[in-house]
Amino acid sequence: MAEVRTRISLKVGANSDIPAEMVSFKELNTDKEHVALVFGLVDKSQKVPLVRIHSECLTGDVFHSSRCDCGEQLDEAINLMATEGGVILYLRQEGRGIGLYNKIDAYKLQSQGMNTYQANNHLGFGDDLRDFTEAGQMLEALNISTLKLMTNNPIKAKALTDYGLTVEKEVNTSTHVKDGNKDYLKAKVANAGHKLDL
Repeated sequence: MAEVRTRISLKVGANSDIPAEMVSFKELNTDKEHVALVFGLVDKSQKVPLVRIHSECLTGDVFHSSRCDCGEQLDEAINLMATEGGVILYLRQEGRGIGLYNKIDAYKLQSQGMNTYQANNHLGFGDDLRDFTEAGQMLEALNISTLKLMTNNPIKAKALTDYGLTVEKEVNTSTHVKDGNKDYLKAKVANAGHKLDL
């Protein structure tokens, strides 16, 4: 059973001015170093916290790539939870689970006309190799069994429900359209049923 390993207070966000607590874990299924960011009072006084499962995206989260909407979704979650409280589970599952180098290879194929799913398939991968079991383990370790899930991806809600948690409500993220990511967003809607306003 997963347990909390370490908790540390710090400030996050674009201006490093939003108080949060970073939490690491032990006894997860894999050796991936997933972490949680906890905002506000997430305990018995907030019985149904807002939760976002965010898969690592170096290109979007750090370098603000035009190819995706990941960085904008992460910033949106941080800013919302700064006022409402909540938990961001940051999962080390780059490129829908295919890894950074393979994602860069997929980017090249996308530049040649494939969409993100076609590119992954061409490289020999499934549409989405992420496993959200450890997200369930992390929430259990944080004593969260009922939550509101901030997502546009129905796969995440199903994964948590299948794990045995209660997703009381789904809260959609905004649709972050910018030059370079429109085809990517359309592919997410067409291939994985993402709830985006395009």
